[in-house]
Amino acid sequence: MPAPTDEELAEILRPLTDEPSRAAIFCDIDGTIAPIVDRPEDSHVRDEVSRLLGRLGRRYGLVACVSGRSVAEARRLVGVGAIAYVGSHGAEVMEAGEKRPRVVDAFASWQDTVGAFVSKCQDDRELKRLRIRVEDKGPIKAFHWRGAPDERSAQAWLSGVAGQAEDQALAIHWGRKVLEVRPPVHVDKGAGVRSLVEGGRVRSALYGGDDVTDLDAFDVLDSLLETGELESAVRVGVRSDEGPEAIVDRADLVVDGVAGFTAVLSALAE
Repeated sequence: MPAPTDEELAEILRPLTDEPSRAAIFCDIDGTIAPIVDRPEDSHVRDEVSRLLGRLGRRYGLVACVSGRSVAEARRLVGVGAIAYVGSHGAEVMEAGEKRPRVVDAFASWQDTVGAFVSKCQDDRELKRLRIRVEDKGPIKAFHWRGAPDERSAQAWLSGVAGQAEDQALAIHWGRKVLEVRPPVHVDKGAGVRSLVEGGRVRSALYGGDDVTDLDAFDVLDSLLETGELESAVRVGVRSDEGPEAIVDRADLVVDGVAGFTAVLSALAE
């Protein structure tokens, strides 16, 4: 799918730009507004994008960043206070103006159990030898092998970790060179999107994302259209070499990387 012309982009976005006070803009962070990097802690959102999000937050009815990171980390990374955040793949939701996120109680109750499992894994010499990095996302812990000297061996070792986690009734999720160990409580980005849309004045919505977990948000937009809670929706697939084919196949609009999605935000701000 080729990149749209300026005229085509304007037409696709018209349901939102015609009545911005009743429109919502949702976007994933890593891979969508921040480049994918070897080390998650080195990720950054460019000042240009942060300023765009701030402008959009003042103009549109709802603007939210959605992430697998915690809300606190997502907000730190984006650097915009006056918008909403969905963190920990939907387990945390913080509306614009709030100081603390709402956390799914059942999800938070597993934090110590997940932490103890991952701590035991960190004591294994193989993790250090393979240079696998562990990211603390609160109730979620993530193992990253991007940039490891032997990525294939690192992934193979983590397959064993995944099996052990499942044996202990924990949930796992594979992403782009990352394995997450999670509480066995169903949460997803779509649930966070739904909680922000339901009961509000929003009649149109856009969601942009690049990975498998963003498909859950696409599903929710489909569901809200079917029930009439939304009149229109735009699913933006951010294309990348490592991204799933479904993110492109199911999108109404396909863009290339962070630069492509930034162009969408710019068009919404005009």
